[in-house]
Amino acid sequence: MTSLDKPTEETSADDARAVTEAALFEAFGGVRGMVETVLPGLLFVTIYTINKDLHLSAIAALAVSLVLVVVRLVMKDTVKHAFSGVFGVAFGVVFAMMTGNAKDFYLPGMLYTLGLGLAYIVTTLCGVPLIGLILGPVFKENLSWRTRNPGRKKAYAKASYAWGAILLAKCAILFPLYWWADTTQLGWVLVALKIPPFLLAVWLTWVFLAKAPAPIDVFAEMEAEEKAAEERERQSAARSAEQ
Repeated sequence: MTSLDKPTEETSADDARAVTEAALFEAFGGVRGMVETVLPGLLFVTIYTINKDLHLSAIAALAVSLVLVVVRLVMKDTVKHAFSGVFGVAFGVVFAMMTGNAKDFYLPGMLYTLGLGLAYIVTTLCGVPLIGLILGPVFKENLSWRTRNPGRKKAYAKASYAWGAILLAKCAILFPLYWWADTTQLGWVLVALKIPPFLLAVWLTWVFLAKAPAPIDVFAEMEAEEKAAEERERQSAARSAEQ
């Protein structure tokens, strides 16, 4: 290794980490996505703590979710995170209104968390880690990691196990509270557990992927194949014209 090789390798590693950070930021919504996730639930539990009015709390939470979607639409930004928040809040509102129990506002989200945690574990055991399915398109590698990049598949498996374990641990805290605590206690604990477990899972994902082989850009490969095919056709046409 020459003195010039090492900086190049270090730069490549830094570039890979930067790409990983940017991809995770995009996939999970970044700071704005976290705000959109926390704000409706925070508003619900705050209003309910003050006046115990289920209808006002639910309407306020749904209204702020819709405002977040409108803001993204006006700014011509991606709305997938805001829309997912609206659907989650809407299901919670419907459950709470149907039962008259304010705690049921949180039940759909808790069931979703439980299902997602199990999905991370089960898909990994089946050889198709869910985090790879989520991040593959973001890294422009699609499913190439499954057969062509075993080191990366291993990193996705570790990350998926981490996500599954964190989400299931979160459920182990929340479901007993759903049965034994009151609405405000459950709500504040739920709000407190929104961001820290998420950040831990994202950080672990970054750690595993930063050490993994670089993704295979299948889109670049397809473009290269198309250009090669066009070049072969051009050369064939040129030879035919000469004859």
